[in-house]
Amino acid sequence: MDPEPIRYYSTNHGVEPVTLREALLFGQAADRGLFMPERLPTLTAADLAGLASRTYPQVAFEVLRRFTAGMVDDACLEALCHDAYSYDVPLEKVAGGPTRLYLMRLDQGPTASFKDFAARMMARWMGHILAGDPQELVILTATSGDTGSAVAHAYYGVPGIRIVVLFPLEEVSNRQRKQMTTLGKNVTTHGVDGKFDDCQALVKRAFADPALSSIRLSSANSINIGRLLPQAVYYVYAYTRLARGGEPVVFSVPSGNFGDLMGSVLALRMGLPISRILIATNSNDEVPKFLETGRYDKIVPSRVCLSNAMNVGHPSNLARLVDVYGGQMDETGDLKRAPDLTAMRRDLWSVSIDDAQTRATIKQAYERHRVVLEPHGAVGLAGLWRYLEAHPDAARQLLVSVETAHPAKFPEEIQALLGLDPPVPPALAGLEDKPEHYDRLTTHYEPFRDLLLRDFGGR
Repeated sequence: MDPEPIRYYSTNHGVEPVTLREALLFGQAADRGLFMPERLPTLTAADLAGLASRTYPQVAFEVLRRFTAGMVDDACLEALCHDAYSYDVPLEKVAGGPTRLYLMRLDQGPTASFKDFAARMMARWMGHILAGDPQELVILTATSGDTGSAVAHAYYGVPGIRIVVLFPLEEVSNRQRKQMTTLGKNVTTHGVDGKFDDCQALVKRAFADPALSSIRLSSANSINIGRLLPQAVYYVYAYTRLARGGEPVVFSVPSGNFGDLMGSVLALRMGLPISRILIATNSNDEVPKFLETGRYDKIVPSRVCLSNAMNVGHPSNLARLVDVYGGQMDETGDLKRAPDLTAMRRDLWSVSIDDAQTRATIKQAYERHRVVLEPHGAVGLAGLWRYLEAHPDAARQLLVSVETAHPAKFPEEIQALLGLDPPVPPALAGLEDKPEHYDRLTTHYEPFRDLLLRDFGGR
């Protein structure tokens, strides 16, 4: 039986629900809220058992078809999944650790980042729904490291779509920057003299600015629901590959803007047997403190850490997480209605990992387990180790820690800590020799608005 189309409401509850097509193209709701599905489809034990022998593209198709009814027919979606996911998703056993501890390596895609999973599917969805549409779509993207390159590569050369990427000048690695700034064509990049939160604020303000109404704007950040739905898939995939007889799993998710985290929460709410989701942040510890105290205080400016893609002082997707648990938080972080903290603490456990712990984890993972991690994956594994210290009985469970980027994106840090150069994957080969093109922006909104009007307002 074909699934019924799902509609999507705003977390600010100020606009009428929309279709998935509209949610994808709008990016952010007109009331500045984030779109969420009115209902979540269910994955039964039989459904999960049936996925155990499927390939990643096949699992993606079976999960995503429950959301895309009315927008993409099954035959087209299946073809898009096989086209998007043409790379491996390794589930690496950690030798010498707890009996059933695995790393889920999401770093094998075209830009060596977990962001490839969502960006490639979003690009294909948008290319499909805009086919033949004469009006150009301008996608605004703020990045703290990997989103920009994944989005730029996924949409590179797609007809009718222009990409504008904002990144904090001082907080991305050289290889992360060059993955964005060496493309050209329909991709333009701008380095901002500020933080990721400043980049994100510029993008969000542009969406709500009536002066830009002549430009068709959308987003490929995790504020777009199209980013979250594909990110639920790899949690389902890992579970169906590793679980035995319906047992529950613990996932440890390194978290910055909380898009990856929300993918696991959606999977949980769809019925995936997850006993606990570990939210591992760097020193930007606003969410661990919120779960502990019930009080939310943004960190302004965000703290600079080795795990630069997680340098977020106010995660956009926290509004979605609060919404899932019955609360309401607006785009500024104002808690309008408190969530069910008891239920949140039952499902979630959060910890902050500082740079010293991150470096120590990279060294220990290599020396004890011969595993090479980069800073973000190290935060995830350190968070899992901290959880096991507090909950020693959990060591008997199925444990999966998420590795979100390839170690070769951070060669200087890996060389300094481990004395080795991580092998460079094809996605990063030859970047040093390519010319870069990007402009510089301040954190002031008006120059950014004027730039958009100049480049796209007359189209």
